[in-house]
Amino acid sequence: MGTGTRAQRDAMTIEIGYALLSAAVLAGATFAAITAPWLLASPGLDRAALVAGGAPAVVVFVLRVVHVLWGYRGAPGTEPSQPGRTSPDA
Repeated sequence: MGTGTRAQRDAMTIEIGYALLSAAVLAGATFAAITAPWLLASPGLDRAALVAGGAPAVVVFVLRVVHVLWGYRGAPGTEPSQPGRTSPDA
């Protein structure tokens, strides 16, 4: 399998799940906020409304996933407790 301990792999799995779930919620909120005026003005969504709401929602989704995973540093205890040290016990 991959390198790293079981705890590190589990932490990464949880972080990926969090990134995807939070990105989906934000993308859905973005889509709803943009398309809500069309729904209030007319009974259905046309193609322009779907594109106008879908494109920013996709961008928000991707940016959120990248932002969360870029900031991920690993499982707790894998980094030095003091800056400049090389071992977690330092």
